[in-house]
Amino acid sequence: MKRAFACGALMLAAAAAQADQLDDILARGALRVATTGDYLPFSGKRADGGYQGLDIDMAEDLARSLGVKLEWVPTSWPNLMRDQAAGAFDIAMSGISISLERQKRALYSISYLNDGKTPIVRCENAARFQTLAQLNQPQTRLVVNPGGTNERFAKSRLKDANLTVFPDNTQIFQQIIAGKADAMVTDAVETRYQQKLHPELCALHPDQPFDFSQKAYLLPNDWRWKAWVDQWLAQRKQDGFFDEISAKWLGK
Repeated sequence: MKRAFACGALMLAAAAAQADQLDDILARGALRVATTGDYLPFSGKRADGGYQGLDIDMAEDLARSLGVKLEWVPTSWPNLMRDQAAGAFDIAMSGISISLERQKRALYSISYLNDGKTPIVRCENAARFQTLAQLNQPQTRLVVNPGGTNERFAKSRLKDANLTVFPDNTQIFQQIIAGKADAMVTDAVETRYQQKLHPELCALHPDQPFDFSQKAYLLPNDWRWKAWVDQWLAQRKQDGFFDEISAKWLGK
């Protein structure tokens, strides 16, 4: 009896050891996708409480490809890695930049977009803030959202600027429009999108950003799940689906 119990326990332990993120998703019948809802064109909150954006459309396709339902997990840039460590989601899709610091603790999918940091300002001030040296002055009122790569860039590369960390990323560009801030340095893709929404704002040299980064999807430390997501994304880039969604949200 004891031997049978011991064998059963070993079999359960072996099954548990073999279980992984993909197995969990399929058994659960649901894909938990974390998103911030404050970063268009990738993830924005609609008036009805739902989400919209490039990564929202991609998340819906990912769930369809798995044959499971989609469950949204609200997160924020300051809490993203804490939520990841707590196992709150299966994948985070929100225009996330690949960060070597984040990659110490999590995995990323293959990248789907090249990007970099560049300024956005009121158009009448475009000549004043072209370079890091021009921005990195005590009189420059720089605004940044908390918890992500924008804040890290500002604090490491623009230490002499008058920096304000503004908590609401959905309203941060209004600070520049209203003259309460001079500039924000953010991802070039976001500056292009925001200048389309707000003719008062100009994206400065978005084709020649200050640095290089890539967008990808943030994943738990599970290599089989990463391989599945990578293959799905590679197929969507090859079959034209990603280009179609990209054209819808990025205009290219």
